[in-house]
Amino acid sequence: MDTVICGLQQIGVGVTDVKEAYNWYIKAFGMDIMICDARGVAERMLPYTGGKPRPRRAILAVNLQGGGGMEVWEPKNEIHPAPETVLGDLGINMGRIKAADIQKAYSHLKSVDGAQLPGEVGTAPDGQRHFFVKDPFGNLFDVVEDGYIFAKTGFPTGGSDGAMIGVSDMDASVDYYTRLLGLDVKVCDETGIFEDLRCIPGGEGRFRRVRLSRSQYGEGPLGRVYGTYSLELVQALDRTPKALFEGRWWGDPGFIQICLDVRNMEGIRARVQSLGGDFVCDGGDDFTMGDADGHFTYAVDPDGTMIEFVETNRIPVAKKFGIFVNLRGRDPHKNLPSMLLKALRLLKVKSIDE
Repeated sequence: MDTVICGLQQIGVGVTDVKEAYNWYIKAFGMDIMICDARGVAERMLPYTGGKPRPRRAILAVNLQGGGGMEVWEPKNEIHPAPETVLGDLGINMGRIKAADIQKAYSHLKSVDGAQLPGEVGTAPDGQRHFFVKDPFGNLFDVVEDGYIFAKTGFPTGGSDGAMIGVSDMDASVDYYTRLLGLDVKVCDETGIFEDLRCIPGGEGRFRRVRLSRSQYGEGPLGRVYGTYSLELVQALDRTPKALFEGRWWGDPGFIQICLDVRNMEGIRARVQSLGGDFVCDGGDDFTMGDADGHFTYAVDPDGTMIEFVETNRIPVAKKFGIFVNLRGRDPHKNLPSMLLKALRLLKVKSIDE
């Protein structure tokens, strides 16, 4: 079976109140297609939860306009607050959110209660227009101009586009992400002091910035929904950055992981091993999360940033009618029909009340 990375499934973010946070992400980013709402115990992440199973509630949701989703994760016991992120700290500095019309997205988020916009719309070194927004829970997002649309929703933003990740050795990290995730296009590679970063903590410093993308997108059953994604790697050159995951458990407040939807998990394992590592957690192929199930695993980049891989076996389309789509045994390159994927609209929620 071919090894295929279908796209960015989600970016994970830990919060202290999943109801409050998820309702805000619906209003702010249109993440209103709720794939699952899972309550239970995380029993397979013991290396990252103090060696003990951790009670949690997790909501996985997407914006059907296109892009990855978000996994909003609330731990139910001991919580270790996230440190304030200074640009270039090692780990996920911010999530990236798509916007087909950057000015409309800016105006929309300016009107959302609790959103903090530290600056205006700026331009990255590669010419991409973007702006930053901080949610009420202390997490920073980079809203980027990206024209990919799967289904028109009328919402000012699309789904997740990836993340900005702080690294300690740019060349080593570029090699890692290129070989592991097939990010074979170097959109830009610039070093200096950047005007578009000055409005965020630490952004006045000197950095090397590399944005990686792919020459091929859209494969796999859900590839049409995911569309394009990219990662921006940032290395601080005038200070020693801290590790953002140090002293935290998996699921604690702050960004947790980037997650890729894949076909052929053993092929992914071989890639990780070729880079000198292995899966740090392997949930097996019998894992269920609410109404979805599949095989999840984790690897870590050279600085310890968590990368999740999920080989999805089943997804709900119309739960109240008992309609699910089985993805086992399908051609790993072939998309599900657009009409079927657009039926995910049946999972739309306006808000959750408990």
